[in-house]
Amino acid sequence: MTTPALTISRILHAGYVFACEGTRIAFDTIFENPFSRNCHAFPAVRFDHEAIRRQRFDAVFISHFHDDHCSLESLDLLDRATPIHIYCIFDELFEMVRQLGFTNVQPLALNVPVQVGPFQVIPREAMDADVDSMFQVKAAGLNVLNVVDSWIDDGTLAQLVAEGPWDMVLWPFQTMREIEVLAPSRATPAPPALPDEWIPQLRALAPRYIVPSSCQFLQEPWSWYNRAFFPISYAQFTREVTAALPAAQVMRLDPSVSVLLDAGSLRPAPPLPWVIPVGEQDVDYAYQGNAAPPPTSEIACRFPALSAAQMARVMAYCRVELPRKYGEVEAASDYFEQPRLWQLSVYDHTGAATRFRYRLDPSGEVQHDDGEDRLGWTTEIPAAKLLAALEQGESLTSMYMRINDTVFDAETERTLLDADVVDDPLIRCLFSDTFGAYQAAQLRRLQSR
Repeated sequence: MTTPALTISRILHAGYVFACEGTRIAFDTIFENPFSRNCHAFPAVRFDHEAIRRQRFDAVFISHFHDDHCSLESLDLLDRATPIHIYCIFDELFEMVRQLGFTNVQPLALNVPVQVGPFQVIPREAMDADVDSMFQVKAAGLNVLNVVDSWIDDGTLAQLVAEGPWDMVLWPFQTMREIEVLAPSRATPAPPALPDEWIPQLRALAPRYIVPSSCQFLQEPWSWYNRAFFPISYAQFTREVTAALPAAQVMRLDPSVSVLLDAGSLRPAPPLPWVIPVGEQDVDYAYQGNAAPPPTSEIACRFPALSAAQMARVMAYCRVELPRKYGEVEAASDYFEQPRLWQLSVYDHTGAATRFRYRLDPSGEVQHDDGEDRLGWTTEIPAAKLLAALEQGESLTSMYMRINDTVFDAETERTLLDADVVDDPLIRCLFSDTFGAYQAAQLRRLQSR
């Protein structure tokens, strides 16, 4: 008699294929390298897109709307009859996927199971329930928790413990310093340590197998982010978790790698043939604190020159659209409840800066100001990245924005101690009231072909 078993295959980042009894489902399907514009697979892989077009999945589940989990250019490779299940509170995303041609697009509800053949997939609540979800997957008498990118609060942890025992947990093993790198001169270098709650949570879940999951990428090869973004290595995660949970086995799954899980064992299985490893695969992260970030002028030289029309678009935004937009978005902290003089520096491909000074009033009124009054906030950005945010929906993670990288007068420095970096006026104007800009730009490109 054959023992019931479940095949689990890694695609990339938080992407997986689960197979059981002839049924195949996929999670967070990203078939691009780089993805999210400049997240490069680590270890490196390439994708056989023609082979992916021939794949047939019985369902695809998407945990949340972030572009490294929900990419229309990746979904475009799939058969349009594929049922697409998405956890998202915004109706716009479902409409965009339908406009791509998918005929069965369904919202996921927390704690409501979805049955697909032998699979039962149950969305579970993440700490930020307005954004994320995680997945409990049951099949062949086995119980797997895919935590995706989520953090787990005490209430959800208690619920998950009650749902045990767990055969496998796919655990997001990295803490990303995506906010700290915006203001490296003001950020304290993070110690390369696992967050305090991880080990107690894993002990409470007590799985048989733990896969260090998600965050499987680097930025461009030249990027200083590669030494500053990810404090935790695979080796450190494996060492600390193994010591804390000696009964569990930590199992690394690189892109394409597959395993066969049953009630008594975990064995290798044939890899995904359409995810093709490139070069050395046994690689690891090397963290160097704030890693001596190069100036924005130097980073801007890494990007190609904008056309005259593209540069005009950027300049028009800074001169006209941004001041108008500022009055429509609110700050999260009190720093901008006082008038502030803000300087925005936009760097072209030669490293030359065009500087704009704005007098920001708490009422939301903005005036251009070329005076010599003391600055209260500074922002630097490559022109190419500002254009990418405006035209292609590029996210903050990869824009190389630099905030308050200077020394202000003593009073301003004291006040800044309580300010939030993401209160930056440019960040608010670009991102505060937009949803799905990346996917919308993808849809425009796909529909124009």
